[in-house]
Amino acid sequence: MAPVPSLAATVHQRLAEALAAALPEAGAADPLLRRSDRADFQANGMLALAKKLGGNPRELAGQVVDRIPTADDADPDPVVRAIEVSGPGFLNITVADSAITSTLALRAADDRLGVPYAERPGTTVIDYSQPNVAKEMHVGHLRSTVIGDAIVQILEHRGETVVRRHHIGDWGTQFGMLIQYLIEHPHELDHASDTADATAEGEAAMSRLNRLYKASRALFDSDEEFKDRARRRVVDLQAGDEETLALWHKIVDESKIYFRGVYTKLDVEIRDEDVVGESAYNDDLHAVCRELESSGVAVRSEGALCVFFDDVKGPDGKPVPLIVQKSNGGFGYAATDLAAIRDRVGSLKADTLLYVVDARQALHFKMVFETARRAGWLPEGAARQLPFGTVLGKDGKPFKTREGETVRLVDLLDEAVDRAAVVVAEKAPDLTAEEVSERAAQVGIGAVKYADLSTSLTRDYIFDLDRMVSLNGDTSVYLQYAYARIQSILRKAGTAVPKARPELPLSPAERALGLHLDEFAETLAAVAETYEPHKLAAYLYQLASAFTTFYDQCPVLKKDNSPELVENRLFFCDLTARTLRQGMALLGIRTPERL
Repeated sequence: MAPVPSLAATVHQRLAEALAAALPEAGAADPLLRRSDRADFQANGMLALAKKLGGNPRELAGQVVDRIPTADDADPDPVVRAIEVSGPGFLNITVADSAITSTLALRAADDRLGVPYAERPGTTVIDYSQPNVAKEMHVGHLRSTVIGDAIVQILEHRGETVVRRHHIGDWGTQFGMLIQYLIEHPHELDHASDTADATAEGEAAMSRLNRLYKASRALFDSDEEFKDRARRRVVDLQAGDEETLALWHKIVDESKIYFRGVYTKLDVEIRDEDVVGESAYNDDLHAVCRELESSGVAVRSEGALCVFFDDVKGPDGKPVPLIVQKSNGGFGYAATDLAAIRDRVGSLKADTLLYVVDARQALHFKMVFETARRAGWLPEGAARQLPFGTVLGKDGKPFKTREGETVRLVDLLDEAVDRAAVVVAEKAPDLTAEEVSERAAQVGIGAVKYADLSTSLTRDYIFDLDRMVSLNGDTSVYLQYAYARIQSILRKAGTAVPKARPELPLSPAERALGLHLDEFAETLAAVAETYEPHKLAAYLYQLASAFTTFYDQCPVLKKDNSPELVENRLFFCDLTARTLRQGMALLGIRTPERL
């Protein structure tokens, strides 16, 4: 189906045509159309145009108005119901009720709700989540995972080719300690899976990894001979020793089982092919260094291979370099990140690289991107960090346990589901325990995701479960309840079916809901352009609010309603539900049919 132009786009085109006809000397002038609280839309372009042409803005606006057919002109299919000149030359435009309903009918007839595919889809590699092997995921992984997953869903929905990358920490000195301990205690990670439950299997895997890490660390700290053996094991790992690599794979695979359990609980998909850790670029690091040094992008300084920048200096005023290779020959994060960029642009043919990474790493990525650009590996503007703020406790400080430790992600998610179970059981006491459990997972996890995604990326936010699972206010539960309420209406409708009736007049609440529904495609386009999921969350909250007003003021199944009115209002209900469902799915949030 062809894309459905929004009412804003249609009105904009009518205005542009009227401008060209009334004022040909103006050329392709922009009417500067926007939504307004004085009418449906307001066009402010007359003021700038009058200044350019040296005319009176109200007179120019009047000439444009004369060129636009309205319902008052007996237009058989009017888009504009009324248009008037206001103030110094603004145009206040009210669209016809029939135009609202007809446009929504076109959207409803399309499985994509009239959302077009991107005109020139490209390939985007998005780096997000980034857990570490043999370590538990904590609250710090929440934002990267949730934001990254939402951006993936939105870009894919627009037809982009998206390559997901979980750049896991799976290489480094600690693995010498873990592998050496495994060699000396070969059954430490042995297990027989007796469950198909990914979450339970993941928790068991983390228990084994924790036991391995604590035991190996204790021995490493207390036994000098073991410490020496562990350090030699790092050399064996880097050299590709077969036995060492086999045990390293065992630790990585055990961690993947754990990751899969956490991602399942968080309702986020993770695929093995998306997990490409630091180790994947190990063989490229020497080549990266050679190319940087031979091209003059990097230079040796005190034995280390460094890249310097005019605008990056320390407190003492001396340049702070990006260290690609340490003086002892080892490699840090910079080398791995540069190798990844070279691979993603060169091998994966990415047009855009996105990094959903903590704002505190902004300087690191600024230097990495500039180094890759100087080396010719990264086109100008192709890479972008999407920095995010911190999850805070109610005290306004970074979220910690009472003991001051970082909060485990699984504990946080479990508590959210438990809180949601209380809300669901109170709201729907007739549900079975199994039904409460299922809905509690959808509501609790949705609440955590929405609280994160409804916050602008760069802002910190307070993690407050009581507020998150509330039925009131800007929460996912409020949106889920609006969706479930609509499903209840549709079930009670009996033989009446949703059907658009453009011939019927619309009440103010119907008009407000209809105009907001029509903005879905444009909202998604803006979100995809700027990578800001909170704008989609804001749209959905406003949609649920508009529906609440509609529900209160426009009884759908009232006995004295005409059949046509019932059908039309059911149509508005149904399209609202479909839009909520689609929008929330793009944020990774479920919409229960009953709540």
